[in-house]
Amino acid sequence: MTPLHAQQIEELLEAVFTEREQGRDDPGGVVAHAGNHAGDASTANLGELEEAGLVKLAGGRVELTVDGERRARDVVRRHRLTERFFRDLLLLSEDATESQACELEHILSPEATDSVCTLLGHPPTCPHGKAIPPGPCCGALQKTVRPLITGLKTFDLGTPARIVFIAPRFHDRMDRLAALGVIPGSEIRLHQRSPSFVIEVGETTIALDPEIAGEIYVKRIEA
Repeated sequence: MTPLHAQQIEELLEAVFTEREQGRDDPGGVVAHAGNHAGDASTANLGELEEAGLVKLAGGRVELTVDGERRARDVVRRHRLTERFFRDLLLLSEDATESQACELEHILSPEATDSVCTLLGHPPTCPHGKAIPPGPCCGALQKTVRPLITGLKTFDLGTPARIVFIAPRFHDRMDRLAALGVIPGSEIRLHQRSPSFVIEVGETTIALDPEIAGEIYVKRIEA
């Protein structure tokens, strides 16, 4: 059996992580999920990852070790951040975004990953609503790169902005916000923060409670 190369290892670890998010831990399902990105990998290759101390195989299940968890989180984080970058900033199609993200997830350095994360304003989810594992930069008090995308709660009052994405804690909030015209792509202005957040969307003025305002991420509209 040909030894796995670094990219195949990362693809398999990513598949274990993402399958677990769906409540699945079947070795065959992991390999199927990794698909073409893992080349000709098979369930036998998971044994190689077990020998490397990255996964544990027992009772027809596969789970990540501590080291495997760290590496899987890193590659998932890189993938989902680059999805955000290509969709939100470069406005690429979903197919192009996925293709580019699959390439960059294997080559971004930790420093570049943190810079992309900071540039995007530390987004909590990818364009598909899946959680982006936070990195060291997400809790840092000092940012060396000014975010292009920031949370509405900290955005400058009166400055025109465009909603880039919304990460609601409860899904039905998205429908309620959409009914008010608060959707990705909408141009808004934040008028006040207290006692409630007041925004202007077109000709409509809307009051939002702080929790909902904290789920809206915007980008400054340059003059």
